[in-house]
Amino acid sequence: MSTETRQKVTASQLKRSAFLYVRQSTPRQVLEHTESTARQYALRKRAVALGWKDDQVIVIDSDLGQSGASAADREGFQKLVTEASMGRAGIVLGLEVSRLARNSADWHRLLEICAITDTLILDEDGIYHPADFNDRLLLGLKGTMSEAELHLIRARMRGGLLSKAKRGELATSLPFGFAYDDDGRVVLDPDQQIQQAIRPVFDAFRRVGTAFGVAKEFRRQGWQFPRLIRQPGDPAELGWGDLEHNRVTRILRNPRYAGAFFYGRTRFQKKVEGGGHIRNLPRQEWHTLILDVHPGYITWRDYEENLRRLQENAQASGVDERSAVREGPSLLQGLAICGICGSRMTVGYRLRKAGLAPFYICQGPREVDRIEKGYCQRVSGYSLDKAIGALLVETVTPLALEVALNVQQELQSRWDEADRLRRFQVDRARYESELARRRFLRVDPDNRLVAASLEAEWNSKLHALSEAEQNYERQCQADQLKIGTVQREQVLALATNFPQLWNDPGTADRERKRMVRLLIEDATIRKGEQVRLDVRFRGGMSKTMMLPRPLSYCESHKQNPAMVAEMDRLLDDYNYADVARILNENGFKTGDGLPLTSTAVGYVRKAYGLKSRFDRFRERGMLTMSEIARRCGVSTKTISEWRQRGRICARAVNDRNHFLFEDPGPNLPRKHARKGSRSHHSSTASFIR
Repeated sequence: MSTETRQKVTASQLKRSAFLYVRQSTPRQVLEHTESTARQYALRKRAVALGWKDDQVIVIDSDLGQSGASAADREGFQKLVTEASMGRAGIVLGLEVSRLARNSADWHRLLEICAITDTLILDEDGIYHPADFNDRLLLGLKGTMSEAELHLIRARMRGGLLSKAKRGELATSLPFGFAYDDDGRVVLDPDQQIQQAIRPVFDAFRRVGTAFGVAKEFRRQGWQFPRLIRQPGDPAELGWGDLEHNRVTRILRNPRYAGAFFYGRTRFQKKVEGGGHIRNLPRQEWHTLILDVHPGYITWRDYEENLRRLQENAQASGVDERSAVREGPSLLQGLAICGICGSRMTVGYRLRKAGLAPFYICQGPREVDRIEKGYCQRVSGYSLDKAIGALLVETVTPLALEVALNVQQELQSRWDEADRLRRFQVDRARYESELARRRFLRVDPDNRLVAASLEAEWNSKLHALSEAEQNYERQCQADQLKIGTVQREQVLALATNFPQLWNDPGTADRERKRMVRLLIEDATIRKGEQVRLDVRFRGGMSKTMMLPRPLSYCESHKQNPAMVAEMDRLLDDYNYADVARILNENGFKTGDGLPLTSTAVGYVRKAYGLKSRFDRFRERGMLTMSEIARRCGVSTKTISEWRQRGRICARAVNDRNHFLFEDPGPNLPRKHARKGSRSHHSSTASFIR
């Protein structure tokens, strides 16, 4: 042992434990680079030679196979830091600095802790004391070189990866529908059922226009979609199940299906508090995008069109975005533009006696004189939708026959496609059944355990085949029924009388909206003395309509003056519920022609400026609960008990048990009255009306 070593190792350090930290970066290194692992374990002899007993040397090797780039995921390194900070470590041993940490922040944190707790650090070159300036300088330099070495390793690997990506030769994981051939080229999956499950996704989206609609179409038709099934400890297997909305979106946004190679579409962004999130980059920031690299299911033009439709289906937040067709009768949902500020207008509904009444409202940038109102403009949608419907019928009528023929052709292709997919499902079930049969026939009959398992599997596959065949027959019969009755009548009606179909109450609102979007690009609304409606068609033609300004709800639903006067009189003595009951008994109705309720009474009172019951009772000199409590010198709880017992006169202000109290005058109720006795005011019953 050298003199320098004797000076650094002290008796207090020898009383503490020696911690040997062992780490390899990857599981492959642990299996193949065994010599490096053996050299790290051999450092135990160095600790014994320095004076530590063999049982004092604690080996921490739980981080074998983990990178040293960060300490967050290394349980062993965190344990080492904890032991050193608790003063339990006399020395920390590591083959080299890179084994302990390749991150300067983690390394210098360990150095700071070891300097405070008088802990030595030993590597293959020597022994160091972090509290000594020269040793700390040398250790810091070694940590910086270790981090730089990691950077160089990553840079070389990253450079090779990006070089292959730039040529489109980088092998990446492929989505369903593609596979690598023996030469490493990307080809369509040889499994025809998988191919026939991918193609209807794009065909259905072309028809319905929404990702949710595609998922619903698959469920309605009973089509299955491939998926990977992973069981713990087993390799992933191909399975079949329902198609979810998020899977549809990922397929539509994946350029691979258009035959394009891409790389660098996302970027991992770290957070200050730890962890991070994956951020999608705009296309101009992708590292590589090469078109027509391999066969695809759609063209690049179709891919761009799908992205455009998905963008249109996004929730409307500006003039360049339109929302997807949703429920509700408003025809211009997602198409209406404010003629004042240019923002996209949203749709709202009010429940009326005749059903949902739409209105269009702009909540975008507001003019100065409209800030108090909280929106640019608000327009009733009934007259606008009626005008749009008339315009659509007038425009579409000459094209009715052509539309009918296209619809008929589309329906037939959809039925043929559905039939082909169901046949593929039956063929796969038949193939799996035949495969199970061959396995059972090849087994040794004397091996009953294996034979029984294979027989059970064969029976299961036969049952699945029977179900697939029954489902195929059932769906075929249902399609024939549709072709023979409902669909033929609808196509004929469309070809002969489109206005009748448009005005048919059985036509769903969603279908009417889709018809509108086929012809209309957008509609600009500006409300003044009249409502100006500028309609822009997809072909470039535009049309301007001036419509009468719709009446407001209050203007079109004025209340009966006699009812308002009677309500004003009744509010002097009755609460809202009793007022509504009395008015209904006298034959009064609301402006909508509906029976009165306590809520309706409150709305009418506010709309016509009638005094509230609270103001009426306060004008009579009645007191609040706090005031009557101070007057009587008791708590509000006592006042509430007196009201319930009838010892004090109270009037209900509303239907929510809020009361005002009559002034008892000089005869105040006694706080400690004998139970059962009655004061002068106890005989006055509580008026709760």
